[in-house]
Amino acid sequence: MSREPAQIPTSFGHELRACLRCRLVKTYDQFRDSGCENCQFFKMEEDHERIADCTTPNFNGIISVMDPSRSWAARWLRIGKFAPGVYTLAVSEALPEEMQAICEEERVQYAPPKR
Repeated sequence: MSREPAQIPTSFGHELRACLRCRLVKTYDQFRDSGCENCQFFKMEEDHERIADCTTPNFNGIISVMDPSRSWAARWLRIGKFAPGVYTLAVSEALPEEMQAICEEERVQYAPPKR
């Protein structure tokens, strides 16, 4: 199951954000321009306020995954079915309830961060 790779962050400064559902890491501008490759149903590229709702600048660690289906680290992080790209190891914030409802409507799994 080969997927198109997600955009690689164009900068590794303070403008990085991580998707609260899949933990994909990109810059704010990249989320604004093309949304999240794994969570296209959030439509961040159409509704820019959703970028603030669905992403966070607060995350721990970064991992680059070239072949998620074959990577033991991707399977351990539960990102083995996502697009190749740059991911965070952990986010500490949960998706807002409105966004969680969208996940339920789309029948996609959302696992809130462990406290």
